[in-house]
This record gives sequence, C-alpha cells and structure tokens, in this order.
Amino acid sequence: MDIPSTLFNTTNMDEGSRNWTAMKSAPIRRDGPVILFGEVLADIFPDRTVLGGAPFNVARHLKAFGQTPVLITRLGNDALRDKVVHVMSQNRMETLGLQRDKSHPTGRVQVHIEDSGHHFEILPLQAYDFIHPGVVRLTALSVNPALVYFGTLAQRCDVSRRALKTLLRSTGAAKFLDINLRSPWYNEKTLQDSLQQADIVKLNDEELAILTKVFKLQGSDPQKNAQALIERFGLEQVLVTCGDAGAWLLNRNGKKTEAHAKSTMKNMVDTVGAGDGFAAVFILGALRGWSLAKTLERANAFAGAICGIRGAVPDHADFYKAFTVEWGI
Repeated sequence: MDIPSTLFNTTNMDEGSRNWTAMKSAPIRRDGPVILFGEVLADIFPDRTVLGGAPFNVARHLKAFGQTPVLITRLGNDALRDKVVHVMSQNRMETLGLQRDKSHPTGRVQVHIEDSGHHFEILPLQAYDFIHPGVVRLTALSVNPALVYFGTLAQRCDVSRRALKTLLRSTGAAKFLDINLRSPWYNEKTLQDSLQQADIVKLNDEELAILTKVFKLQGSDPQKNAQALIERFGLEQVLVTCGDAGAWLLNRNGKKTEAHAKSTMKNMVDTVGAGDGFAAVFILGALRGWSLAKTLERANAFAGAICGIRGAVPDHADFYKAFTVEWGI
C-alpha cells in the first residue's frame, strides 16, 4: 500500500526521525505538548500512601525531561486531590486538565499485605471513572497536542470512555496506546476500540500473548502476531517490552527494530513503574526525532534505572541529570 506523501512532515527531519510518522493522524510535531488521559491512583499501604497511575507517572517523567505534558484526569474533593495538586505544582506541571468530582474519591488502590506478597485491589467507582467529555473537548482544543497518550483502565466506565472518544475525535494528533491490562478492568470491546484509534501501541510480551488469544491471531510467533495486530487495526507501530530481555518494535512495513538490555539488573529494588519509564522515554524520542534504535536503547536504560529505586518515580530531580547530560537534553 502506498503511503500518501501528505502524511509526512519531512522538513528538517534526519533519516532516523523519518520513522516517526503516524498513518491515522498528523505527523508527530517536535514543538507540541503531550496530552495524557486517564487515572491518577494512590496506592494505600498500611503505613503510607504512594501516588501513581501510568498517565501520571509518564507525565512526571516527561516534565522532568523538559516536555510539556497535560494530564487529563478527574480527582475527588478530598485530601488526596490536594496531594496530587501539590506534587504537580512542586514539579511545575500543568494542571489545566484536572477536573474536580464532588461525589467520587480520588483514585485509590488498596494494598493488602499477605504471606504470599502484596495484593493490589483497584477500587471501583473512582473520580477518574467520571471524566467529563465536554470539559475534555475544551481542554484538547486549547492545547493542540503533538501526541495523545491513553490506556485501558480509565475506560472501564461509560462516562470516561465517552470522554476519551471525545478527546480522540477532537484532535488529529498521533495516538499512543499503552495497553496496561489490569484484570478484571478490560474486555474485548475496550481493546478493539482502543486499537482502532491508536497509531502506536505499547505492550509487554505477556500482554501480547493475551491479545493473541483475545483476537485469535494466527501467527506462529510474537512477531507474526504483532504484524497481525498491525494489519487488523491499521497500526503504524507495535512496541513490545520484554523485561530484562529488552524490547522490540515492528512497523507497518514489517521492519523490526530491537534493543537488548545491556546487562541484568543487579541492584533491582522493584519493577514498579518500569514500563511507564520506558513509555516516557519512547515518547521523548519521538518528540525529539531520535532514531528508533537509539530511542529503544535509551528507554531500556531508563526503565532499568527505575528498577533500581523504590516505586515508579524518583524522589529527587537529580535522578534525571545523568540521562539529560548523556542525551544532550
């Protein structure tokens, strides 16, 4: 299939950055903000509360790397909202996309300490399940994003699902789907609708296996199943992370780009947020026009560093300095 030349913005693009073109949407601009749609979650431990949620984590990383993330979410009228706003203000993050809900609490995950380990219970009917579609549209029109990031968890209720559809229809920006499957909060319809809207899809090897079963893909190996997803849903790229084995990306023309982790993580604390860190640097590479190979290598390195700290986001901005210096940001 020939690619219409009008879809390519090749002005001042090096050979590596020519890879970053979305078929369903406009080319990814280097000067625009990123909208991140979805949940902010507070993990409630017996002795502490830790803020997280994939869109929130990715937004915090992007801001630390000098980008302009706009998080669209809904928070309760409670102390957790105050904590989220405080953290965002401390990190000079845009709060334009925050909505207030007087009836539902800020998103929470109840952490149960058991003999077998930690059990995370994602609670139902939280504020992020009720993101207002009309307000989302106004936010999208005022931002004019270069890229929209979204996942599946915030689509578990009809109101936020409609809000996401409104957002995606309100902009021609490239769409980045971070699958992030959280059982039991997804179904085949949500997956199908999300994939149909996406240009770039990120998932891990286990999630690719789940999608292979859900959509009854007939490939004989992961790469062939990724190609089947591309063909079925008209995707531009499928990005598969494989833990300490690295990551690989397949584009719509069947070209595979891969990067292996340089070494096994010797000082691993936990893997919480590693995928969010990977996603953030992958998006950063798209915005800055890095080659795919360089982007995957750097995303691997950053995800590995996240595994060396407690939690998904570092406590201090100094954590990012080694990367910004090495990458010339």
